[in-house]
Amino acid sequence: MEVLRETTLNLIDALVEAKVLTRERADKLVREAEGRAKATVAQRAASNTVRVPYVPEVVRNEMREQIKQEVLAQARAERWAEPNAVPEWLDRIRWEGDVRLRYQSENFDRNNTPPLDYALAALPVAGAATRSADTAALNPNGIPTANTVDDRSRLRLRARLEMLAKIGDQWGAGVRMVTGNTTDRVSTNQTLGQNFNKYTLVLDRAYLQFQPYDWLSIWGGRLPNPWFSTDLVWDEDLNFEGLAATIKADERRRFKPYLTVGVFPFREENAPANPKARWLTGAQAGAQWELDSETRFKFGLAFYNFRNVEGRLEANAALDPLFLTPLDPSYGNSQYETGFRQKGNTLFRVNAPADPSASTLWGLASKFRPWNLTASLDLAQFDPVHLVLTADYVRNPGFDRNDIAGRTGLLLADGRNSGYQFKATLGMPRVRNARDWQVSLAYRRLGSDAVLDAFTDSDFALGGSNHKGYALGLSYGVDRNAVLGLRWLSADALDSPTLVPGDRFAVDVFQMDMNLRF
Repeated sequence: MEVLRETTLNLIDALVEAKVLTRERADKLVREAEGRAKATVAQRAASNTVRVPYVPEVVRNEMREQIKQEVLAQARAERWAEPNAVPEWLDRIRWEGDVRLRYQSENFDRNNTPPLDYALAALPVAGAATRSADTAALNPNGIPTANTVDDRSRLRLRARLEMLAKIGDQWGAGVRMVTGNTTDRVSTNQTLGQNFNKYTLVLDRAYLQFQPYDWLSIWGGRLPNPWFSTDLVWDEDLNFEGLAATIKADERRRFKPYLTVGVFPFREENAPANPKARWLTGAQAGAQWELDSETRFKFGLAFYNFRNVEGRLEANAALDPLFLTPLDPSYGNSQYETGFRQKGNTLFRVNAPADPSASTLWGLASKFRPWNLTASLDLAQFDPVHLVLTADYVRNPGFDRNDIAGRTGLLLADGRNSGYQFKATLGMPRVRNARDWQVSLAYRRLGSDAVLDAFTDSDFALGGSNHKGYALGLSYGVDRNAVLGLRWLSADALDSPTLVPGDRFAVDVFQMDMNLRF
């Protein structure tokens, strides 16, 4: 009816414009038509004729808008109304990464033990022992190949790119590529100054995640550190290979206990030349407690069992008559390999007495079954500025001097099986935006055989265990996701790095970083 009315009026206006009708005659026709229409409506109302209700214009507009939004939502979901639309599954993939340029200077104490002493301690003689097997060796001219007294400066680069995929409500995956190499597990830095040669990219992470319930998560593959910890035990760049699972309480609770378990192989079972598998198994129980809206406390108690990592003296193996090498393919399978170790753990020579080779196979003197207690208190009374206090303590009961003497023949007068670290951090919890800031101060004391030196912090004391000292840090946001960082790390050896009384090692490390995240 509305359309018919508008059409009639338009037709009358057209007749007026064509001078077929005068305006007065046209207005009279309209008035007569409206009068007859009112009479007809009144007559139908009197005869109980069903009437169609009038829908106001504003209601019709709301209906049109609602239908429009529903159609557009369906179009976006099904991607049939977007030009050059990409597949829907790409929405479930997220990319992130960072690029860091670092200047690093290493300032050695002038009273450090000279490199020659390290090289002599690592000579292939029966009963040899050391805590720094790779610090120095002798070249064919009898000159040490390392440096412990001359300062060093270098530029270093780190680049990381990670893909995170949400496959469904329960399944996810992650893959990360980084700079670095396959011999250093705790650093992804690439030192500049390789004659403009290209850098190597390696697969740093590749894992699946399964979360069938809100309270259960399971990971498998090469995955991020699953433990609540600090760099006292695990370096921040270390990733784990194996399986891990976490059970945790509802996030809405103020007191949220959790339990994490994991099993990680170092070396497969019954592999050729390696009849004894090496495993790390661990469990950690703890809780996160929101004491109030501005105070959070988190703690975790962990036990780690490193299976078959300790060294054992080899028997007098039969030798190949031509090459004078052991015939047993499993010979030396208990050694602590070069490229795996850093420095600090007590090592002894595991070669058989009949081994005529000019090289030494080093094995760990201690077993490693450390307990680790970590706690953190976050005080946000001056939010966005937080004060975070962290404490970490580790003790390795596997370090037993009697067991070491019986298994290796090494009588130890020094060496320690415990370590601790205290750290205070003031500023924004994370530096993300321009003018965000954070300062920190930490003190640590880590005994020679408290942790496996392969996996602890690679920066403090230039890596490994058997040291004490402090670290100062400053981070400042120069732009969004652009952070300038400064660190000063000062470390001294606790016990002799060569097992010769009086030998010492001390180094101060300065790092200046420019890190961009995306």
